[in-house]
Amino acid sequence: MFIYGILSTIIFLVLLPFYYLVRVCQKKYLYGWKEKLGFFKAPLLGNKVIMLHGVSVGEVIALENLTKKIKESFPEYKIVITTGTKTGQDIAKKKYAEIADFITYFPFDIPFAVNSFLNKITPSVVLIAETELWPNFAYICKRKNIPLYVINGRISDSTFNTYKKVKIFFKHILSNYAGLYTQSIEDREKLISIGANPDKVEFMGNLKFDVKKLDVSIDIGSTGYKLIIAGSTHKGEDEIVLHAFKNIKQQVQNAKLLLASRHLERIPDIIELVKTTGLPFGLRSKGDTFKDKDIILLDTMGELGKMYAICDFAFIGGSFNNTGGHNPLEAVVYNKPVITGPSIHNFKDIYSILTHTNAGKLVKTPKEFENHMLKLLTDVSFYKSAQNDCFKIFESQKGAVDFVINKLKLIL
Repeated sequence: MFIYGILSTIIFLVLLPFYYLVRVCQKKYLYGWKEKLGFFKAPLLGNKVIMLHGVSVGEVIALENLTKKIKESFPEYKIVITTGTKTGQDIAKKKYAEIADFITYFPFDIPFAVNSFLNKITPSVVLIAETELWPNFAYICKRKNIPLYVINGRISDSTFNTYKKVKIFFKHILSNYAGLYTQSIEDREKLISIGANPDKVEFMGNLKFDVKKLDVSIDIGSTGYKLIIAGSTHKGEDEIVLHAFKNIKQQVQNAKLLLASRHLERIPDIIELVKTTGLPFGLRSKGDTFKDKDIILLDTMGELGKMYAICDFAFIGGSFNNTGGHNPLEAVVYNKPVITGPSIHNFKDIYSILTHTNAGKLVKTPKEFENHMLKLLTDVSFYKSAQNDCFKIFESQKGAVDFVINKLKLIL
């Protein structure tokens, strides 16, 4: 590792100017580069610190419920959140402003940056979400007697095939980890096959599936109707949803639509779009119901999550543009199947699980979207199968947060 540390530092210093120029030309710049080099001022954290790392948006979101539980279970410990990307950093500062004691960037994997970082943070334990294997960071953590864990671990097939070719190298890296906890049995087997100690690798489930059902009681006149929710829609998606719904309404007369825009300032524009359908519509803020309306716009804050409890299925917005989708599990937790457009990079791991069953469907075109909605509305056996798949997925994935908390109780 000493030789690797020297080589990685030399290579990093040689390539950094070229990398900087490329990023500037791409107008992406080197966000957080000083922090990543270890040049930052940390608050006085003391000697009881739990550090959690999520490289980007998806991982940061996945850590939310766990972080809240850690705060509750270990109040005497400070919490440090790190990310690897600017978008991850932005989300972390938004979600963890009231929870974390310090939010910063994960260091570059070169010895002087890692040492500077760890000397300032002095973590009691480090939890890395997903499977980021940083050789210098892992080695230095072990040398400093800092327990290092991978949680919510996963390895894609392409990454696994690459790791297998240099198994000897990764076997040495993995030996520096105190534990490797995976999303699936398959991921556990992959880690073992590239050299991880079987005694250190355990299946924990997926943190992202630790979503709680809300205790709700809602009456918007949807009983006896087929209720479709289009949740967190963005500009350009409302047109797709409304066009499809108008066509479906001609074949399924008891179909109703609850349309929830991601941004409430767009409501006036959406009202104009809804008027073009010729269908009766109302606003949630005015107390309108489906007893005399075919479409209701959800123009209130904080109600979408509980509305999923009363729908038949949901379209999850932000997926017919470049947004990357929104969390489908808010609907699936109620055993409600979901449909998504092709842009799902923020939740690709969740959708890879859902779309292997009837619980989730990725559609590439507005026509395919309309056809699948019609199938869910008219094919009773298919719809029941989809609901059952939602239930089975949650049953197989639940308990991940408690798993990590119980491990921490043994460590701290």
